Amino acid sequence: MVPSIVGVGTAVPDTRLTQSQIRDLFLMQPGLDRRAQRILGAAFDAAAIDTRHTVLASLSGDAPPEALAVREGDLLLDPSTAARNAEFRRLVPDLFARAGRAALADAGVTPGEVTHVVTVSCTGLFAPGPDMLLVRDLGLRPETERYHHGFVGCAAAVPALRAAHRIAVAQPGAVVLVVCAELCSLHLRVSEDPEQIVAASLFADGAAAAVVTSREHAGRRFELDEFRTALSDDGEHDMVWTVGDHGFEMTLTPEVPRIVGREVADAVAYLDGATAWAIHPGGRSVLDRVAGGLGLTEEQMAPSREVLRAFGNMSSATVLFILDRMRRDPALADGTTLGLLAFGPGLTVESGRLLVRGDA
Repeated sequence: MVPSIVGVGTAVPDTRLTQSQIRDLFLMQPGLDRRAQRILGAAFDAAAIDTRHTVLASLSGDAPPEALAVREGDLLLDPSTAARNAEFRRLVPDLFARAGRAALADAGVTPGEVTHVVTVSCTGLFAPGPDMLLVRDLGLRPETERYHHGFVGCAAAVPALRAAHRIAVAQPGAVVLVVCAELCSLHLRVSEDPEQIVAASLFADGAAAAVVTSREHAGRRFELDEFRTALSDDGEHDMVWTVGDHGFEMTLTPEVPRIVGREVADAVAYLDGATAWAIHPGGRSVLDRVAGGLGLTEEQMAPSREVLRAFGNMSSATVLFILDRMRRDPALADGTTLGLLAFGPGLTVESGRLLVRGDA
């Protein structure tokens, strides 16, 4: 069998906030001038997001005593990067494990069958890392090979799947568990900088996993056919993710959607036969530019827009949420060519061609 995705699983934190709740909380913060308030309201309202999940239970006004304090009444606090990263270390293993278990269950694979683990995250750093903890928490064999894609950004799920594909080709019978977990909300902060405001309006927390193998599998699967990377001549300073004193700082300039719209058609010309698409929703404007650049219909854009609306931008995990939805869609016919597309710092376009096999 061709190396394929045979199972997908997702997990989100318990705290769920509406976009208007987060917007109104930010608007309450002292010191914001009228221009910043105007930009903030417009950015949140134009994001095409209804709800987002967060590990920051205190944002809802109700948090256990051990939780990171980010809110005092209506005032948002500004913890240090060390404090935010410690919360990442405390909370992210559970999301990695929950998503991994869900994917294994969906694939009908036992923990003892997993031969390789590929973990992904850009929202926290620690060692021993999530790859080792996943082996422990899921009861995988100690000799399971482990690889971690760190700080690659929103596009990272695609090269992680590419790595899983390469492993499955090189070692027939391998079972590769790919898990992405991002706690983007740990890095929310109040700012008058329009680029920081846009980031605050988009990012959320979540985890997703996929099982990749060339073993025989009954039921729906996504064959992994081809992957490509394209690096833009522009964008090196327009999509940036750096470590600051008060969290990781995301820069997203207004040039990002324009660069994506201008270059996406050439980057994925080899996918001209794709009729279904899983596109990382970097934001509403990014999806709009992709739709225009590739001439896609609203029906083709629907899976990406629906995930953005329900979950926000969960960085690397988001495109796997879209694949999870599409794997369970009975309208997606056997033999359909599916285009996989995500964008990361650089500006990098990561893409892949998947073939739908079997029925949902």
